[in-house]
Amino acid sequence: MVTSASPVVPFLDLREANAAHADELKAAAARVIDSGWYVMGEELSCFEREFAAWCGVRHAVGVGNGLDALSLILRAYIDMGELAEGDEVIVPANTFIATFLAVSGNRLVPVPVEPDDASFNLDPSRVEDAIGPRTRAIMAVHLYGRLADMAALATIARRHGLLLIEDAAQAHGAASLGRKAGAFGDAAGFSFYPGKNLGALGDGGAVVTDDDRLAAAVRALRNYGSVEKYRHDRQGVNSRLDEWQAAVLRVKLRHLDAENLARQRIAAVYRQSIVHPAIRVPGEGSPGSHAWHLFVVRSARRDALRKHLASRGVQTLVHYPIPPHRQEAYVQLRHLSLPLTERIHDEVVSLPMGPRLRADQVAQVVDACLSFPLA
Repeated sequence: MVTSASPVVPFLDLREANAAHADELKAAAARVIDSGWYVMGEELSCFEREFAAWCGVRHAVGVGNGLDALSLILRAYIDMGELAEGDEVIVPANTFIATFLAVSGNRLVPVPVEPDDASFNLDPSRVEDAIGPRTRAIMAVHLYGRLADMAALATIARRHGLLLIEDAAQAHGAASLGRKAGAFGDAAGFSFYPGKNLGALGDGGAVVTDDDRLAAAVRALRNYGSVEKYRHDRQGVNSRLDEWQAAVLRVKLRHLDAENLARQRIAAVYRQSIVHPAIRVPGEGSPGSHAWHLFVVRSARRDALRKHLASRGVQTLVHYPIPPHRQEAYVQLRHLSLPLTERIHDEVVSLPMGPRLRADQVAQVVDACLSFPLA
């Protein structure tokens, strides 16, 4: 019987997660320190090759963070003449605000589209209706780690001559039919924020693509627009994945498949065991198509559920309480009616999830959910 005196199950314990690789991380740190080279060196080059191979693409370009990854993809397409100021990019209404910021930050126009109610992801059946004369791209988000319906979105993109970009910030390792997130669209942006499945010990991100020209443009743009020191062919930025974070990510990449498998096992227990009329658990999708970065349930009584779980020692978070079109940053979108997105944001609760959760902790989360009063 779980009681309020039960030990706390943390939402995510990064200390414990990193302690599992402490010796390797310390060796990586020593290697970087001893090298005397801390930006744009061998660790970055090696990580880029290794991550590209792991994703199944030709190129990975390390950048400062996940938002920069998405922004630089769009900026590169502008430099290449494939996008222009004022062009529209279809985005999921149900997403973290970074998806919108990457678009508007490049003076492009985000066009929010409602999600599929079961997957939380962009609904292909609604995308076609949102395409207009200025639409030039679709940015699909693999929200919470679950692949969007990339086959359907790719068909739509081809039919209308649109770019297809993946926001894969939460989906490291999600796969379908032998292809991983990042290998479905024209380009993809990843985040290596510490809490991600593949997390650095600080900020970091990467652009992955099979497009040689795009990769070259992003490589230049991230480095002040330069491919040769003190020669600047583009108006770039400073957004470089440093040697320390690259070395950390090389260590963690070696363990990522095993850790994703642990997440899948925990998610399977949650899905099979949390059977409650007031709690809706997520669908699995096809095998391996969900990386389970987050395990997000829905409840019309979210606040009461969170309070109940906290009383039983279970930490939760909300991803995300306010949709982008209701944020002050996008007051120009306040007129939009997106009822499904708004309802999702009012109902979602993220349960503890991570590869180091013990069986007793998982059982405590399940028991706490099952004991939630019906009214």
